[in-house]
Amino acid sequence: MPHPLGTQPSKIIAVHLNYPSRAKERGRIPAQPSYFLKPPSSLSGTGDPLVRPAGCELMGFEGEIALVIGRHAHRVTPEQGWSHVAWVTAANDAGVYDLRHADRGSNLRSKGADGFTPLGPRLLDATRLDPAALRLRTRVNGELVQDADTSTLLFPFGTLIADLSRLVTLEPGDVILTGTPAGASVVSPGDVVEVEVGDPDRELSTGRLRNTVTEAALDLADWGAMPRVDTALRADAWGPGHLPGPVLDPRLADALRSVATATLSSQLRKRGLQHMTIDGVRPTRPGDTLVGTAHTLRYLPLREDLFQKYGNGMNAQKRAVEELRPGQVLVMDARRDPTAGTIGDILALRAKMRGAAGIVTDGALRDSAAVAALDLPTYYAAEHPAVLGRRHVPWDTGVPVACGGALVQPGDILVGDADGVVVVPPDLAEQLAADSAEQELQERYIAEQVAAGEPIEGLYPLGPARQDAYRQWRETRS
Repeated sequence: MPHPLGTQPSKIIAVHLNYPSRAKERGRIPAQPSYFLKPPSSLSGTGDPLVRPAGCELMGFEGEIALVIGRHAHRVTPEQGWSHVAWVTAANDAGVYDLRHADRGSNLRSKGADGFTPLGPRLLDATRLDPAALRLRTRVNGELVQDADTSTLLFPFGTLIADLSRLVTLEPGDVILTGTPAGASVVSPGDVVEVEVGDPDRELSTGRLRNTVTEAALDLADWGAMPRVDTALRADAWGPGHLPGPVLDPRLADALRSVATATLSSQLRKRGLQHMTIDGVRPTRPGDTLVGTAHTLRYLPLREDLFQKYGNGMNAQKRAVEELRPGQVLVMDARRDPTAGTIGDILALRAKMRGAAGIVTDGALRDSAAVAALDLPTYYAAEHPAVLGRRHVPWDTGVPVACGGALVQPGDILVGDADGVVVVPPDLAEQLAADSAEQELQERYIAEQVAAGEPIEGLYPLGPARQDAYRQWRETRS
């Protein structure tokens, strides 16, 4: 389907950073806006494919609000800027990170390829819109991954137009892509990206700009810069909480699941690791075991003036759930405050549907009976009916946290049973599992001897005089 502008603009200007949430992901807040150009030939419409060039792996999407200039703007003021906008529509500032190295910051080949700027499907009359009250939503394969409004932009739309018009005349039909919020990430062939822009009540909407990612049919000619990626670039492209980490090997997971947390704690202590238990939590399902890798969420103390900004919409709590990958454990740092809930039944169900291995919070659980009924191991400090806004502000995800007195890094392994939860460093997991299995086998032998009337001295722990007898007993069990 053709893009909705009708004619080609003289230029497409894209803003680097404009949403506070994206600036936070990138680790910098610009003092002034900065821009890059995309060629008009990159325009496409809803339904058109997003073609990933052959040899590339990091096809990125960025849901954005596009402004279409309606009349010449030259040296206008910020107060005048919005009056020069005729239309607003949805855009996807797509690109491939694999070619970002090629053009020294211009983004020409990485973001300027044919079809890399879909717009549409409908144009909204700017005179009917409040530029500070627009809402942007992006979905990938039906899942909401970006949800932001324009009330807290670093650079309001009028400011962008005024800033650009100091030196560049904006002409009718020119397009300004106004930045993307947090949640932009990588998509693969077969994925469907949908972007929608409208007012908060959805009375006015562009409809969903829908594009499917495909693989290029022809190889990329090799007489220019070729795709290049490394670990840092992958992390940058995927974004916080999205980069696929190493999946816990099923054999290792089974080995950890087969031993008690008490045994693991003992083995950790032998290695000088004294603070690896998540204290003060109990399971909703004492008969279940928990094994998975940590995905973290950090709450900070409530500040009423910040809750509107950080606690509403697609806040860090909801993002943390939507970022979960199969086999991960959602680990929440609530500062051991049990006086408000940190998760309830709906989000716990969503975590289960995303394949989570479990949930651990050192705060309170809402809807505790409903969460306990889920087939999802959950550890928590208390029950409480109040929502998180009573005591907590959901702040960020994918960062080291303190949960129940233990430091948990993203990717750490969590093991839980009826006794509680321990944190297992991934690089020690194989040896810990093996040594824990051996310790439990010894303890089984010791228990049999005690049950037969043997005294404890020299038996528990297993002394040198008992080693031969234990080895003979062990051989009969192998």
